[in-house]
Amino acid sequence: MKQIFEGIRVIHAAGLIHRDIKCDNILLHSPPGSGRVYAKIADFGLAKKENLNNDKEKIYTAGTLPYQAPEMFMKPLIVTQKADIYAVGITFYRLITHRYPVNERNHVQQHRMVARINRIERPQEIIDDFLWDLLSKLLEFDPDKRITAAQALQHPYFTSPEALADISIEQYISASWAKEKETENINKFDRDPSFIVS
Repeated sequence: MKQIFEGIRVIHAAGLIHRDIKCDNILLHSPPGSGRVYAKIADFGLAKKENLNNDKEKIYTAGTLPYQAPEMFMKPLIVTQKADIYAVGITFYRLITHRYPVNERNHVQQHRMVARINRIERPQEIIDDFLWDLLSKLLEFDPDKRITAAQALQHPYFTSPEALADISIEQYISASWAKEKETENINKFDRDPSFIVS
């Protein structure tokens, strides 16, 4: 999860909106012999530059229906980087529960359901309170209240003593090895054990 948030943070810092974040567009790469897994965000075919004047840019609806943020059903359509954050929340929700929180047949039915429920309820599969708190902030229906990728990276799910205690010995060893090697192929994520998936 942390690698995906870092990728989204970088995309948004570049002033882009991906507009099609979903499970199918998250690729996992494990270089042979590395013992590591890297998550990569793919398919920038629908990406757009966000308006640099801090005005919300009017653009057409894009993306895959179950991942579309509630504001994408409103008129006039105003899409910001917060739509990507909602889609990341749906992606993680689906990875955890193996289903979408809302998955209607078409755009009209999806809009009606989203308008009716006003928020995503906590599924029984999510028992970790920090995880649900993070997901609920990603899945916030009001884009102005939805957190950013940078804020997600600072969430207690990643930064609490409990989260840091979950880092395995293998992750620490791998990060220490990367710090010692210091070649052009080693980046800050190789040196931070909290980014290492083992």
